[in-house]
Amino acid sequence: MAHITLGNTGLSVEKNGFGCLPIQRISRQEAAYLLRKAVDGGINYFDTAYNYTDSEEKVGYALQGIRDKVILATKTDAQTGDGLREQLETSLRRLGTDYIDVYQFHNPGFCPRPGGVDGLYDAALEAQAQGKIRFIGITNHRLEVAREAIASGLYAALQFPYSYLEYSAPVAHP
Repeated sequence: MAHITLGNTGLSVEKNGFGCLPIQRISRQEAAYLLRKAVDGGINYFDTAYNYTDSEEKVGYALQGIRDKVILATKTDAQTGDGLREQLETSLRRLGTDYIDVYQFHNPGFCPRPGGVDGLYDAALEAQAQGKIRFIGITNHRLEVAREAIASGLYAALQFPYSYLEYSAPVAHP
């Protein structure tokens, strides 16, 4: 299978990752079967989110015992540093792990930065220093926020939706 380096993390991931939003619609056992089949097929990157109902719990259940073989990404939509800390602890518990490889700000309306009044980036740095997250990432659907995140150099990874079927503007590096 084709591996690539994920953003600026240095992590080697299979070119095709597994977005875990849809597993909300299937049972825990079906999700476990599907996720294990994905691992057996070579996929090693799994992306979920705090707000994907029971997705994190299903991912944690399915991947128990093989945590060292996968790269886990999850997202927070917290609006404050305290909110991030709370969501992070919940995500760690649901995923059954003591660390998350890529912890992402989930489609914020702005680019969180160190020293911001929201405290988001500082809380992520604190969690990183504690070993609870390895890399800080961001997801966004707004081109201007994505460009700002790239230009800031603060993020190890940017997740931006792109589809050959829905194309309006290229994501160009500033």
